[in-house]
Amino acid sequence: MNVPLELAVRATGATLLDAHAAPSALRASTDTRTIEPGDTYVALRGERFDGHDFTAEAVRRGAAMLVVDRPEARVSGVSAMLVGETLAAYMALAGAARELFGGQVIAITGSAGKTTTKAFLAQLLGAAYGDRVLATPANENNEIGTSRLLLRATNEAHDVLVVEIGARHFGDVEALVEIARPQIGILTNVGDAHLEIVGSRGRLEETKWGLFARGARAVLNAFDDASCRRAARLRERPHWFAAGARLPAFDSGAGVRLTALAGETRLVDADADRIVEREVVLPFPGEHNRANLAAAFSGALELGVALEPLVKKIPDLRLPQGRYDAIELSNGLRVIFDAYNANASATIAALDTFAREPASRRIAVLASMAELGEESQALHERVGAHAAGRVDVLLVCGEYATAFARGARSGGLAAERIVPVATNSQAAGWLRDHARADDVVLLKGSRKYRLEEIVEELRR
Repeated sequence: MNVPLELAVRATGATLLDAHAAPSALRASTDTRTIEPGDTYVALRGERFDGHDFTAEAVRRGAAMLVVDRPEARVSGVSAMLVGETLAAYMALAGAARELFGGQVIAITGSAGKTTTKAFLAQLLGAAYGDRVLATPANENNEIGTSRLLLRATNEAHDVLVVEIGARHFGDVEALVEIARPQIGILTNVGDAHLEIVGSRGRLEETKWGLFARGARAVLNAFDDASCRRAARLRERPHWFAAGARLPAFDSGAGVRLTALAGETRLVDADADRIVEREVVLPFPGEHNRANLAAAFSGALELGVALEPLVKKIPDLRLPQGRYDAIELSNGLRVIFDAYNANASATIAALDTFAREPASRRIAVLASMAELGEESQALHERVGAHAAGRVDVLLVCGEYATAFARGARSGGLAAERIVPVATNSQAAGWLRDHARADDVVLLKGSRKYRLEEIVEELRR
């Protein structure tokens, strides 16, 4: 979205310098490698770079204006917006772009499942909107990624934005909701992610609930304790979703709606006036993924998409890359790569799905989970104990490998079936020496441990 210059200056509180050379509208860019002639370059900072060091390069590549917070980074003769802090300005520009967008915005957050729910929802919405849906790429769900998405949207090309919102600090969700202003918000669950940074479960819950700070209609998980406790605080009754062998208790009062995947193949959509059931075939495993689909399905219904076209889309749905990817190696060994990231609830869900894989032996490689704070030891032990009943052999690595092992032993897994490994190379070596073609291997852990290296070594 091109933001008119006057609106951009007002939104950011900028001082406009060399105004005579300023473009009439801003097309914001933060990367000199992809900048196009006429763009406005916003000089963001990262952990290892400062965009102010590249303002001259941005101008050389065609930038018509700069957004900076260091006056000395200006380029002579080129218009500049001098702001207090460039990231805040970038977010303000995104908020201004959102003001100009006339379509629907639906936002998704939660401790687990938000990227998969986002992917399912974007695919489902194709039933009604075709290619006029713009969704967060990969998991670019922080301040920069959300702002970039809002600035990419145009009324000419898009009818719906699907915004994935992440949180690593207390209050992050509400800050992004302030610029995205969703009409509908999907909260997948409130679990245990980022406890170390957020500070406590209460603060984590409060952060996730920021999704509804601007009055978005709520889509909530009927099996999520925090959502059930807080639902009464909402202005409108939520649209509940669920997945499982049994349906949750359902209040059939006016305004209540439940969309659920009951068991393996039954889709139920119910409100006070009717119950609709359909048999569906899901092209992916896992109860947690059924819950993600139920959330996405509910969001699409809230956007006004008819049920039948959505049902027809289900067989074609695909999981995002890195989520329970089944990889067949040349030696016949099957590997399940689910190591895009990990927290306790997501790892437990992956183990439950893995336990149903047909194989002579189920071998799990668990790398440690990050940012769990004071509960790190206890949560790793809990996951280890859960794994004990679902795998035949457990390889453990990372900072909390001993906690995984301690939990697995307490859960009844024999010590000789628990294998500590120090590196991915060591894990790959063990698998090469011990895994058979009729085994199946699960790789699950936080992104920092780069478990894809195990797959790469096994392919050599």
